[in-house]
Amino acid sequence: MSDSAEARACFMKWKYSRHFTFLKQADKNIMVICKLCPGEKKLSAAVSTSNLLKHLTRQHRQSLLSEPSSSSMDNTAATPAKQTKLDFTSATQKVSEVELKKMIAGYIVEEMLPLRTVESLSFRCILNKIPVCGKKAALPDRKTFSTYLDKCYADMEMELKETFESLEYISTTADIWTSHNKSFLGMTAHWIDPSTFIRGHAALACIHSAYGLNSKVTATVTDNGSNFIKAFRMFQKSDSDEESEEDEEVTFTDVEQTLSTESEGQFSLSPHLRCASHTLSLIFHDVEKRLQANEAKFIYRSATSKCSAMWTKANHSSVASELVDNFFKKKLIVPVSTRWNSFHDALSRITDIPRAELNTVCTQFGIKCFTDREYLFLKEYCIVLKPLTVALDILQGEENCYFGILLPTLEILMSRTLALQDKLKLTASLPDIIVKAIKVRFSSMMDNKEALLAAVTLPKFKLRWIREEEKKDMVRAMFTTECHGLSLEDQQPAQDHKNPANSTDDFFSFEEDDCTYSAETEVMEYLKSAGSELGVLSQFPRIKAISLRYNTATPSSAPVERLFSLGNLVFTPRRNRLSSERFERLTFEIQQLFQKQHS
Repeated sequence: MSDSAEARACFMKWKYSRHFTFLKQADKNIMVICKLCPGEKKLSAAVSTSNLLKHLTRQHRQSLLSEPSSSSMDNTAATPAKQTKLDFTSATQKVSEVELKKMIAGYIVEEMLPLRTVESLSFRCILNKIPVCGKKAALPDRKTFSTYLDKCYADMEMELKETFESLEYISTTADIWTSHNKSFLGMTAHWIDPSTFIRGHAALACIHSAYGLNSKVTATVTDNGSNFIKAFRMFQKSDSDEESEEDEEVTFTDVEQTLSTESEGQFSLSPHLRCASHTLSLIFHDVEKRLQANEAKFIYRSATSKCSAMWTKANHSSVASELVDNFFKKKLIVPVSTRWNSFHDALSRITDIPRAELNTVCTQFGIKCFTDREYLFLKEYCIVLKPLTVALDILQGEENCYFGILLPTLEILMSRTLALQDKLKLTASLPDIIVKAIKVRFSSMMDNKEALLAAVTLPKFKLRWIREEEKKDMVRAMFTTECHGLSLEDQQPAQDHKNPANSTDDFFSFEEDDCTYSAETEVMEYLKSAGSELGVLSQFPRIKAISLRYNTATPSSAPVERLFSLGNLVFTPRRNRLSSERFERLTFEIQQLFQKQHS
């Protein structure tokens, strides 16, 4: 390398070299041109560059002040940008042995793994990598871990019992489930927190007496199966039983022993409610029967048979399934016999496809093409039954679904279905058929006192959903009478009362008239209030008590069906030797974990 090139390389390392253009080296000096000066002003400086720095500070001080600090410039120039290395050594947190057991239990239960997982070598290798406080934790074997799960179950059960003891009203749902030649009776409990009005729910998987609920259950919701209807009719609680009923201790009772008792009157069931979703689904069968009996039966049969042929073809042939997926960019929905909503959704998926494209696929499947009349019939069929599917989804809710939603939902469903009648051509008779079926199926519920009071005491509805003025006046009078039957003192914290005989002010008190007036005033103020949230009820103690009593129940038994869907994941073919007790506890723990995660 020449002297000039070496001098140039050394000069370019100077932090202010960017303000100069290097020309050449002359003896021990270098020649540069200042870029900040006007023209081409040449400067001479020694290799130390001190003269150039003086020139910058004297002539171009403002330019230097506007630049970043020298320290930051030095750092930038000296060190190239590098990705910061992460140091985990100081951030490592050790867990206690108790926390480790909780994490293991949560993982095993939530992922529904067999208990032998804790003895797996690969699983133990993972656990050995987790830093534990103090001495090295002893990893549990299957037997020890099973004992720990039983303790967790007992703690959860005790926590649930304490919650139930603080509540006045609780409702339950029940259903029967069979899997791998074993039968199970499942139950879920539902309540409303009196202070926050938040809906609570839990899996019971056993009878009420095990949790001390016999005197608190307002209703048990089941499907319309004849076995449940007969059982509740035979063991329904009578009025004499309610009068003689006392507070019961929390005891565990064997279901088989209790149900097989020969003594009459020793066992009674809570009030029974039929699942509204199941009843509403039966309306589909009413519609199908009417369509099969009138002039629309031929077009109904031909249109649905072509749809069934498409579902069968796409469901049983991989080639046909790929053809549908590639042509429509979505799969066909195959209806499930136990869920009527799926039939409507399957038809809607077909009618969303243009008829020309639909017939193209039908031709490739070897199925007769849809005619204009058949396609229009399916379109109208889906339009008419759309409100019914929305109502079903509402009634099958859980978090914000109360018994008081039932009647307003039915009223709105009937009005919206009838409003579609003028827009229909081939299915003009369907709205009348649906409305008539609703009135027949829910005849016992339309004027039911509990259902009416439940609806009125929901601030979202009040009396707005009732269209007939005569019925509105009747419900208002019923509502006032129910409030009048409640003592205001029972709904408020206990206070010290003066003895009327020792107090002149209280001597001439007329509690009955005052109670009547305040109950009527409370009803009027409630109906005029603007809020629609449940928190509004805190201002009206009598109405709050009525709402908690009648709205605790759910309108459908969908929650217990979801419980069995969860049970299917636990009771797999590889775990079909699980005992009933172990299955119950695992299902209960999983349900509690899911509830905490989504709360």
